[in-house]
Amino acid sequence: MMKFYEDEDLFKREKLNASTLMEFILLGFSNVPHLQWVLFIIFLFMYLTILLCNSIIIVLAATDPALQTPMYFFLSNFSFLEICYVTATIPRMLMDLYTLKGNISVFACATQMYFVLMLGGTECLLLAAMAYDRYLAICYPLQYSLLMKNKVCLQLVVASWISGIPVEIGQTYQIFSLHFCASNRIDHFFCDIPPLLKLACGDTFMNTVAVYVVAVVFVMVPFLLIIVSYIKIICNIMKLSSAKGMAKAFSTCSSHLIVVVLFYGTASITYLQPKQSQSEGMGKLLSLFYTILIPALNPIIYTLRNKDIMMALRKLHSKLLIWWENVK
Repeated sequence: MMKFYEDEDLFKREKLNASTLMEFILLGFSNVPHLQWVLFIIFLFMYLTILLCNSIIIVLAATDPALQTPMYFFLSNFSFLEICYVTATIPRMLMDLYTLKGNISVFACATQMYFVLMLGGTECLLLAAMAYDRYLAICYPLQYSLLMKNKVCLQLVVASWISGIPVEIGQTYQIFSLHFCASNRIDHFFCDIPPLLKLACGDTFMNTVAVYVVAVVFVMVPFLLIIVSYIKIICNIMKLSSAKGMAKAFSTCSSHLIVVVLFYGTASITYLQPKQSQSEGMGKLLSLFYTILIPALNPIIYTLRNKDIMMALRKLHSKLLIWWENVK
């Protein structure tokens, strides 16, 4: 009987702790205090680079007539998505590094996690839509303009943006309905599902299953569609008799394929790996890859390997020089 009362008292204390929890503490990179300012400068530089490079791609796609095609319409939307995605995590991380504090309210934590998940899901779907565009362009070149009309492009982009909204609202609500009685210290630099589940007390089996289901739908299914698209693209390219034609077809797909492998690889390991086998250090490293490093590399991957964008950049540079001369 005494044991029963002790367990009931423990349950009441845990429930009280969970109900009075007002904020979390993001530990971030507090384990390396001597590197806080170095990390602040590095991440600030990367954030400004991401904003600048992706904004240039958006401007080029909107103003250069040669880039008024479905491929660059998707790319400009992807660039805007990358700006939103890094803005959901980096400014908060920079503030924590600057103030040397990681306090974040439960509401702010839930909001951040929702946007990270929603924008991450949107990125997966948009990458699949871009693969579908390349598939139609290479496998059905004569019918491409009819199959990929402006209306179809817009529908694919809108579907990519809104499909994950209700799902991620539900998942965020489910995670923050848990009792966080063990601790309020999140060993991460932003609010994410794996570190939050480690703080939850009680049975989190259904929450873990829900994470896997959502990850399969928004990560694995689009990834499989991309793989199927590229298998068909490669089979079609191999049928081309011209070596120049094969090289051009491969060049239009290689940038997208590199981004897909980098993003899906790190995201899959993060959300499909069993919770018990994830170390905090590895979780942070993988998150740095898909939330900061890959978005920083994407503009470089797409511009350096793309002759159309490089040509548009030269034209924009010439216009800016002429404008500057006139201003002077």
